[in-house]
Amino acid sequence: TLVSFALLWAGAWASIHFGYWLGLVLVLPAAGFLLRLFMLQHDCGHGSFFGRRRLDDWTGRAIGVLTLTPYDYWRRAHAEHHASAGNLDERGVGDITTLTVAEYTALTPGGRLGYRLYRNPFVMFVIGPAWLFLFKQRLPFGMMKSGALPWVSTMATNAVIVVLAALLVWAVGLVPFLLVHLPIVLLAGSAGVWLFYVQHQFEDTHWSK
Repeated sequence: TLVSFALLWAGAWASIHFGYWLGLVLVLPAAGFLLRLFMLQHDCGHGSFFGRRRLDDWTGRAIGVLTLTPYDYWRRAHAEHHASAGNLDERGVGDITTLTVAEYTALTPGGRLGYRLYRNPFVMFVIGPAWLFLFKQRLPFGMMKSGALPWVSTMATNAVIVVLAALLVWAVGLVPFLLVHLPIVLLAGSAGVWLFYVQHQFEDTHWSK
C-alpha cells in the first residue's frame, strides 16, 4: 500500500508537467491508497494488525504522519467512541453530532439551522474533512487535560509532517507539492468521513440511554 501510494504520488507529480488534468488521473487512486493507509492505522489502533502491540503502535504512529492523524491522540478518542457508540448520554467524542427529534425541536431556529448546515453533505464531506485533517488534528482538542500522551503524539506528528513536507517542497517545489498532495489529502479525507458516516448513520441505527 505504501509503495503504491508513493509511486502514484510521484507519477502525479511527473504528470502535472504535461497537464494538470493528467496528474489528477493519478491523484484519484493515490487518494484511495492514502485512505487504505488510514484503515491500516485504524487496525493498528485496535491492536489487530500485527501480533505485537508495540509493532502496531509504532506502525500506526508512522502512518499517522501520512494521514495527518496523530496516532495516540486518535487511538484514545477512537476507543472512547467504541465505548460509547449508540449511547445518547455519552455522545461527543470521536463521532458525528447526532440529535434526537426531541432535542432538535427544542433548539432555537438558529440552532436548527446550524445543525442542518453541519449535516449538509457539502459541509459534512467537503468542508468538514478539510477542517478535521488540516487543522483540528493539529491540537489535541477534547483531550487538553488528559495528560501528556495526546500532546506528545500530536506535536511529534506535527513536527515530522513539517519536516517531510519541507523535504518534498525542496525536492519538487511548493506549487507542484500543493497541486498534488492537497487534493490527495482532501479526497481521501472526504471518502474516509463518508465511510465513517454510513457505518453509523442509517435508518435502523440503535440509540439508547
